[in-house]
Order: sequence, then C-alpha cells, then structure tokens
Amino acid sequence: MQPIRNVAIVGAGLVGSGWAIVFARSGATVRVFDAEASIRASVLDRIRESLAEMRSVGLVDEVEAILARISVADSLAEAVAEADYVQESVFERVDVKTAISLAIDAAMRPDAIVGSSSSGIPASAFTEGCRNRGRFLISHPVNPPHLVPVVELVPAPWTDPAIVPFLRAEMERFGQVPVVVNREIAGFILNRLQGALLNEAWALFEDGYASAADIDATVAHGLGLRWSFMGPFETIDLNAPGGVADYAERLGPLYHSVAQDRTDPKPWSDELVGRVAAERRGALPSEALADRRAWRDGRLMRLVAHKQAQKD
Repeated sequence: MQPIRNVAIVGAGLVGSGWAIVFARSGATVRVFDAEASIRASVLDRIRESLAEMRSVGLVDEVEAILARISVADSLAEAVAEADYVQESVFERVDVKTAISLAIDAAMRPDAIVGSSSSGIPASAFTEGCRNRGRFLISHPVNPPHLVPVVELVPAPWTDPAIVPFLRAEMERFGQVPVVVNREIAGFILNRLQGALLNEAWALFEDGYASAADIDATVAHGLGLRWSFMGPFETIDLNAPGGVADYAERLGPLYHSVAQDRTDPKPWSDELVGRVAAERRGALPSEALADRRAWRDGRLMRLVAHKQAQKD
C-alpha cells in the first residue's frame, strides 16, 4: 500500500475539523464534506482559528500553508473519489453510520481505506453491507484529535488484515499515537476505561460520599497528573518498591473488595443527572460552556507543547 497523500473528511463538526488539521499539518491534501451547508460554509474559518491558536503555543508554524491544503467539497462523491483514506465522523447512531458507509462505499476507490470515528459502535454493526467492507475499520480519536493524539484502530471481522499495521504506521507518521484493539468490543479500550471511572464517579456522588467538584478535583489534581504522561500499569509499577507484582500483592485485595461493591451497577437516573447538572450549572452557567471549552483546548495545547518538548 502506498503512503496516504489524499484524505477525505466526511462530517466536519468538531471531530472532523480536528481530523482535517491532523492530516493537513503533516502534508496531506484534504477534502472536507458535510451534509449541512452551514457547516461547509464555516469549517475553514473554524480550522483557521484553531491553527492560529496552535501557532501561538508553537504547535504549528504556518497557518496559511496548512489551510491551503484543505478544501471543502460540495458533494460526498467529490470529496471521496480520489481519496487514499476516508475519515468518517458523522453522528453516532447505527442507522446514520450505515447510510454514510454505504454512500462512501459507492463513491470510493476500491483500494482506499475508510476509518470511522465511532466512539463505541463496532464497524461490524454498520459496514457488513458494503461491497468494499474489507477496507473499513474503526479509527476512533479523542476529541479534539489535533490536540489529543490517541487513535484506536479496531478492525471488523472482515477487515483486510494488512490494513491495521499499515494504518498504524501511517497514523504515527501523521503525529498520532495509534492503539490497536485486537478484536471488537463495545466501547473499545478508551471508553471502557473512561466508563469505569465515570460509573464510579456517578455512584460516589449518588451515595453522598463527595460533591461533583471534589470528585473532579481528585482526578484533576491527583490521578490525572500522573495519567497525563503514563498509563495505569506503569503507574502501579512505579508505586511499589518491587514493581507491579509487589503492588498487586499489597493492594490487589483492596481493589477486589472495591470491585465487589459494584456488582449491581445502576443506570444514571434522570434524578441523578439532574443533581449533577445543577451543581455543574451553578459552577459554570450554560452560556459559559463555549468559553470554557476554549479554555480547555488552550490548556491542552500548552500541555501538548510541553510533552513534545520533553524527552521520554
């Protein structure tokens, strides 16, 4: 397979526009399409704004040079026809994913690769009917993908086995950190890990053990500091004198007993969500959400710049 030089982005919201930056900043030619005319009309301005912010912290050098490699297509077929790789980032619902996959399938080159940004729905749920289904897989990023580099590569049972190692190498070339999920599982790796923490956070709040703010602080100013540069296995490997085996001997029984507390997980009830939402809106009014997201992205940019400047 030849290196990816021409990329189509299908779905140009926050995730899709972030993907456009990922590929264009590394030299690829990018064609963007979204079914909504208003999104097509505004996407380049949003990308330019993001690139300008990235330049301000040293993550990119030339905004206009990167932007020149991105264009907006008026139709799906126009975006996809010449693409080596298609990144689909439409609404997370099986029927929507199925419809767009069939449309891409009809317009793509038979040797192209199609990655879906699905957060947890496996590719087998929406690509089975595609004539080129062996070219489809999951390429799930973290939002925003141009700042958070992890991307999960999850093949369907029928995905060509040669695609995953090829795409892993290409994603590395584009500056991402690919993670291969060896077989399909709902939620993949990232959202299963995130889901375990979220479910425990909701349960602790519901049972009255701590406020949402204090639970957030435990992660932001505790666990999250280490997790910004190492994962859970390396964390515990360094947290006991004899490494991971020593840690497991010392604390394994505690974690087992904690896990047994949650043998009957409950859904997040409307009443529970309302209580957390009330606390969050008291701390951050709805009209301030967009500004806070911009603050988050700015902090992420500075963290990414710091990490890039360090030697592992």
